[in-house]
Amino acid sequence: MKETVIAIYDIGKTNKKIILFNEDFKIVSEIEEKFIEIYDDDGFECDDIENIERWIKESLAGLIRSDKYELKAVNFTTYGATLVYLDEYGKRLTPVYNYLKPLDEKISENLYKRYGGRDEFCRRTASPALGMLNSGLQPLWLKAAKPEIFSKIKHILHFPQYLSYLITGKIYAEHTSIGCHTALWDFDNMCYHPWVKVKGLNLPDPVPVETLNDVILEGKKLQIGIGIHDSSSSLAPYFSSSAGKFLLISTGTWCINMNPFNTEKLTTEQLDKDCLCYMSITRQPVKSSRLFLGHLHEMAVKQIAAHFKKSEEYYKKIKSDIQLSTRLRSKFKDKKVFFQNGPYSRDLRDYIDMYEFNTTEEAYHQLMNELGGLTIEAINLVLPENDESANIYITGGFSKNELFQHQILNGYPLKTVYTSEIANGSALGAALVVSGSKSSMNLGLTRCKL
Repeated sequence: MKETVIAIYDIGKTNKKIILFNEDFKIVSEIEEKFIEIYDDDGFECDDIENIERWIKESLAGLIRSDKYELKAVNFTTYGATLVYLDEYGKRLTPVYNYLKPLDEKISENLYKRYGGRDEFCRRTASPALGMLNSGLQPLWLKAAKPEIFSKIKHILHFPQYLSYLITGKIYAEHTSIGCHTALWDFDNMCYHPWVKVKGLNLPDPVPVETLNDVILEGKKLQIGIGIHDSSSSLAPYFSSSAGKFLLISTGTWCINMNPFNTEKLTTEQLDKDCLCYMSITRQPVKSSRLFLGHLHEMAVKQIAAHFKKSEEYYKKIKSDIQLSTRLRSKFKDKKVFFQNGPYSRDLRDYIDMYEFNTTEEAYHQLMNELGGLTIEAINLVLPENDESANIYITGGFSKNELFQHQILNGYPLKTVYTSEIANGSALGAALVVSGSKSSMNLGLTRCKL
């Protein structure tokens, strides 16, 4: 007898996966594909969208024909800050441009000037000024750089909705993709910002993220979701399971600290310190802060390894030593060895004096002391004045790092800190959304202890 499954296409910048969940939301299959980046029409690196499109269509056809699985529904979760442009015939007009491409600052400055200045515009759209990462500005760049292409645009879709469009042929927008630092959404009035209409961007009105389409593929009826932004998707399992207010620390290359229960509006000061709002699946703002945690860790670990002539993986063997961390805190006090001094300074020093340390272990413990301090600074930015959250959940790569756990425990002694071993949390959230399930999830929680 075939096993009934939901297929989720989890498209990250690095990894692309198909994950199959059974009716109990257990993973029964996970297939990862690697796609070598190509170059766009300007010679800048970008995802190989043609191969991704082909892979989605071919793999979906294979799942429908499977002798092992009975495919019930499909959904998509992807990284944000990425738009796709369609012409009047529904054909994609451009490569999927990389959000790291440079943006002419005149484009954003002209917009800021017209709508109350940079601080007010960024506050109202809950979007720090991030260049092309403010994906709403990408069409303005396209209009300036490639007007002949811009003139052909009939529809603009966010990346999750474009992947759904490949299967359904339906044009949609939804709040989680619009709300992720796009500079498109007016969080004061909970609608598109007036500039969108003034500039003539043809964006569809958003619909609930739970929207489904019935599609017949190869004679089989399937329910196809409209896609969801991965950061918002990762919160969905916690909404279904958590009793009370919580903070989610999602770690990896970026550390995203998400507080769904902070109703205070973003301030200019918070925006300047890399805070923003995502949008939850319930269409509520999620005040969040960001830290380039994994990247900073990787850069510093390379220098430690080079100085002490160890492999770059050696840090994984280092055991947490609370007494050593305490001694180092006492020794260095407010001085930072790895990072430049000053509050909210997140830049590594040009020269890191490794001779401050006798061993690799000492150096790594001090690095984690400093990274822990930066993380706590970032978390504090999204805690309201009357903070009622009781639990902190740590997910992702650093949830397995005991030194990181201890930093969070030390920083928040009155909260209960857990690591959460949800495998593929964004994919699980996308599966929950497409299934309509309200059942409680097993979050794989382990309470952290000093």
